[in-house]
Amino acid sequence: MSVWEYANPKKFMQTSAWALPWVVGLTVLLLVTGLVWGFFFTPDDYKQGSTVKIIYLHVPAAMMAINAWVMMLVTSLIWIVRRHHVSALAAKAAAPVGLTFTLIALVTGALWGQPMWGTWWAWDPRLTSFLILTLFYFGYIALWAAIEDPDTAADLTSILCLVGSVFALLSRYAVNFWNQGLHQGASLSLDKEENVSDVFWVPLLVCIAGFVLLFLTMVLMRTRTEIRARRLKALLARERGT
Repeated sequence: MSVWEYANPKKFMQTSAWALPWVVGLTVLLLVTGLVWGFFFTPDDYKQGSTVKIIYLHVPAAMMAINAWVMMLVTSLIWIVRRHHVSALAAKAAAPVGLTFTLIALVTGALWGQPMWGTWWAWDPRLTSFLILTLFYFGYIALWAAIEDPDTAADLTSILCLVGSVFALLSRYAVNFWNQGLHQGASLSLDKEENVSDVFWVPLLVCIAGFVLLFLTMVLMRTRTEIRARRLKALLARERGT
């Protein structure tokens, strides 16, 4: 069985209908477990106090904001190369979800940064590239809405996604590219000296897993909606033609 079978709308709808209940159940379990564990059963940090618990929202949201764009990049490339409509619709479906994660990350980052840095915002390399990525999300969604022909819209948004991917990478690796700025290093790292303490690290991993599944849930649901909308549009066009 080839993975490209799932590019068939009928196959995708069948498989996603079977998988969604399981994904939703795991999403709820992990999110509730991770957030309750993190916010209510972890201690205050010796430097940051209770403010550190924003990590359970900020870090997963920021990670998914960037990874959502990466997913859009992959599906856009599939559309450009193989012209599979499901991949283009999946990219379109992922954009509002990724934008939501981006806005959550910006807001929680400001709430976290103000007591730590003494300011709500700083033109830090990572923060600046992340803000630009947010604007690309808005532009991507607006471009889909502005173009009536779906194939033309998929082509142009795919090109925009390729360009925006530069800022997705900068958002992820800005601290490594520029060894300056207020933003801290990675909260999760293979280097134990840079990693957060285990008491925060384990529930953070649970929250990240929950956010990943939440993203998957929302993208599957929205892609199914996009496929139905495309079918409905085709049926209406056929009826007008007859």
